[in-house]
Amino acid sequence: MKGDKLLIRNASQVVTCSGFEAKRGAEMSDLHVIEDGAVVVSGGIITHVGRTKDILRQVDVDEYLEIDASGRALLPGFVDSHTHFVFGGYREEEFSWRQKGDSYMSIMERGGGIVNTVNATRECDFETLWGIGYERLDEMLDMGVTTVEGKSGYGLDFETELRQLRVMADLNEEHPVDVVSTYLGAHATPPEYTHQTDDYITYMIEQVLPELRLERTVTFCDVFCEQGVFSLKQSERLLRAARSQRFKLKMHADEIVSLGGAELAAKLKVVSADHLLHASDEGIRRMARSGVIATLLPLTAFSLDEPFARGREMIDAGCAVALASDYNPGSSFSCSIPMLFALACIKMKLTVEEAVTALTINGAAALGRAGKIGSIDVGKKADLVLLKYPSYKFLPYNVGMNIVDTVIKDGIIYMI
Repeated sequence: MKGDKLLIRNASQVVTCSGFEAKRGAEMSDLHVIEDGAVVVSGGIITHVGRTKDILRQVDVDEYLEIDASGRALLPGFVDSHTHFVFGGYREEEFSWRQKGDSYMSIMERGGGIVNTVNATRECDFETLWGIGYERLDEMLDMGVTTVEGKSGYGLDFETELRQLRVMADLNEEHPVDVVSTYLGAHATPPEYTHQTDDYITYMIEQVLPELRLERTVTFCDVFCEQGVFSLKQSERLLRAARSQRFKLKMHADEIVSLGGAELAAKLKVVSADHLLHASDEGIRRMARSGVIATLLPLTAFSLDEPFARGREMIDAGCAVALASDYNPGSSFSCSIPMLFALACIKMKLTVEEAVTALTINGAAALGRAGKIGSIDVGKKADLVLLKYPSYKFLPYNVGMNIVDTVIKDGIIYMI
């Protein structure tokens, strides 16, 4: 059920992030801030945006539930456009191994990493995964996330992959946070296909993708394009087949080595290429020209103690940059939006304005939803975040602290 009529008035700032497509390069600095602003919502949809004094002339206040937002800033709900939040088990031991110097790839080679979680997830039934997923969505909502992408990829067999995706589809219906589902069967080669990676690609193309198309709840197909995982040729083969089945495309690209993933992403014009810690200069330029959204995941780089992606250079090159948590059991066991803001601004050298854009309208664009969410514009869904402070600049300044006071999702108020 959608929210009733709502009037949010006297906000110190209404940070609209106004737009209906990704913002690129210098555009990312323009937040379209309205001082002493107001937003009107009816039936879960934004109907008016402007200065409070102007809005009050246009509506009958008596018809609305009012929120006096004096001294607080209002922003679009945050969009976390890259997560793996439905999984079983944990990998806390691997964190200790990394502290002792083991690399991400060496842990995978000794049976840890993704395959470890695959074994645990295969043992979980629908109800178990659903309950875990619901709790994690609660955590995200508390930090202002109103839309999240969730990937499969911890089953690698059809039964478990389908279970993960059906859990996410059901959570999308039952939880306030909107869930966009992505098939990531190409997360690793399963034990059943050891040394037969080409055959596994064929299996996904011929048997899995057609079945998932019939589900009608899966939006994207993704692939972990990386040395020792899936090659450029294998990734292109899978993604082209997925496109022929009318899936939108994403890529894990150039996370561990500079393989040419960014260049492939540009060639295929995927919606987003993610990670990109080792994207080449040429790859960055091509992504900027082709309109591929560069989704950067600083929590992962921080957790793995790796160099951060060159977000500053990507924006200066004209890329559209999004930020996401990469919430998963191994390389980034966190969905902390406060930490994400701090790392983006302090370590990746994004301005506060660019970071806000990256987590709102550009995150929405990375999910193909910039026309419906990601900004405070008339006609969009009323997904809003009210901060405890009068300015959006407190987001990285109050380092690591959750400063969300109230979340409004589809016009319904959720107090934190």
